[in-house]
Amino acid sequence: MTADPGAVPEKPSVPATTSVPGKTPAPAQASPRRGGTARLALALLLPGLLALLLTYALPLVWVVRMSFNESMDGGLIRQTFSLATFGDVLSSPHYWNVIGQTVELGVLVTVFTLLVSYPVALFLARTTSRWRSLLVALAIAPLLISSVARTFGWMAILGSQGVVNKTLTGIGLIDSPLHLANNLTGVVIASTEIYMPFAILAMISGFGRLDPALEHAAASLGAPRRTVFRRVVLPLTLPGVLTAALLVFVLSLSGYVTPRLIGGGRVFVLATEIYDEAITSLDWPVAAVLSMLLLAVFGVVIAVYLWAQRALEARFTGPREARS
Repeated sequence: MTADPGAVPEKPSVPATTSVPGKTPAPAQASPRRGGTARLALALLLPGLLALLLTYALPLVWVVRMSFNESMDGGLIRQTFSLATFGDVLSSPHYWNVIGQTVELGVLVTVFTLLVSYPVALFLARTTSRWRSLLVALAIAPLLISSVARTFGWMAILGSQGVVNKTLTGIGLIDSPLHLANNLTGVVIASTEIYMPFAILAMISGFGRLDPALEHAAASLGAPRRTVFRRVVLPLTLPGVLTAALLVFVLSLSGYVTPRLIGGGRVFVLATEIYDEAITSLDWPVAAVLSMLLLAVFGVVIAVYLWAQRALEARFTGPREARS
């Protein structure tokens, strides 16, 4: 078929997506699915945010506001905005002793809990036995029993006529009962056992970097077991140890039942002092100030934990990756 020489050739059609030079293409419209997903996520988060607002944020604001009031005789509270209560608390040697004993208890309980729990957690993380699930369940089984009941059990064990003193006296190792209760020693012993399941769980979840192949490689290169543990196992398990230390320290700082029962009214920590000021003395401003001091201690502990975590990450991955 011959083309007509006088016919004008048709211009090729330009696709809709082709951009014309000199003109800015029209922006693509947002997908309606993305907006619906954002609204759905907000709807799912709203109940949790509302619960946090009602159960945490509002009570915390109330405690902060109460700390600026002043207490009067007869349990009356003077509504004001003053730092007088802070000054009274911070200038009292008794409250400084309470803060110091609280931190001391937290440090001792954390150290002993980590020392006792680390071998158990390391064994459970490395074992390949078919009974591993059962062993983990047994390790955390004490959590099924109330801390109050466990504390009463330790009172029976550590008392002057308890199991420990009776056994040591019966075999002739001691002549008089040891003072294991109504003091800081008994509180540390009981708290260590009570917080062990939390430490074990935190360590097991933080031992993800531990690979048996690395231990075998170090051993094949001639490193003794002590060197393998010091240069391979311990650095890889330090993230889990830090997490467990933070958890146990925070729990021991805020613990009330064990210091009250085992301490026998002779171990003064911030938790017991806040209860006494708020319930017994009806001095709510002082109790609020002590609560603020406890929150400040929590803040310092979390800051130290974050610093240690960053330093540890910088050692493994380098400072640039740790900052990112």
